[in-house]
Amino acid sequence: MNDHLILISGKSATGKSASFRNMPDPAGVMYLNCECNKKLPFKSHFMDLTIVDPLQVYEAFTHAETLPDIHTIIDDSLTYMMDMYETMYVRNATNTMKAWGDYGEFFRALMSQYVAKSTKNVVFTGHTLDVLNEAEMVNETIVKVKGSLMNNGIESFFSNVISTKKMPIKKLVDFQSPLLNISDEEEMLGFKYVYQTRLTKDTVNERIRAPMGMWSPPETYIDNDLAHVLDRLHQYYL
Repeated sequence: MNDHLILISGKSATGKSASFRNMPDPAGVMYLNCECNKKLPFKSHFMDLTIVDPLQVYEAFTHAETLPDIHTIIDDSLTYMMDMYETMYVRNATNTMKAWGDYGEFFRALMSQYVAKSTKNVVFTGHTLDVLNEAEMVNETIVKVKGSLMNNGIESFFSNVISTKKMPIKKLVDFQSPLLNISDEEEMLGFKYVYQTRLTKDTVNERIRAPMGMWSPPETYIDNDLAHVLDRLHQYYL
């Protein structure tokens, strides 16, 4: 079982990809670019693989196990990966019912046969949307996918779901910890890109989650730095 598995969810332009910038030993990161070869917002030294067929993700996980220097696999993003699968294998299928079934099986097999067996840190990103829950008549913020995967929610495959946010500095004053550092530039701009690690009364309809005790209340908002999160996961699962 892979204990070091994370889903980073968030709306566009809230710092998901930028949060990888401080990864230690960047040459040991296998970065699976599923977003049409869109460049990272910083100069990286990752092993950068452009995914043009979602089945290549299976191959990447298999190949990573043969490379002892690779310590982390980042799939950026799950949303575009599943859109790519739909474009390539569902839209033009002669049997669309079977194709939608295969769509769900592709992701379930990825998680159960590749991610669960991986010896690496595994990180997925996902773009969130606000969707009306008609049963409860509330808007939920979710990583939206299609087909049968939508029923349980893609977040159900993860024990650790954090969210990227662009937060006004004034809303962070009650959250003081060594993992939250506000620079002079951020003070001047009046906002900071952060990770949200725990639910708050204003975000009860989001799907942020973590094992009990992993994050303390002052750590509800932390620097959007993946290295901090991986360090905490390794401490928690010793």
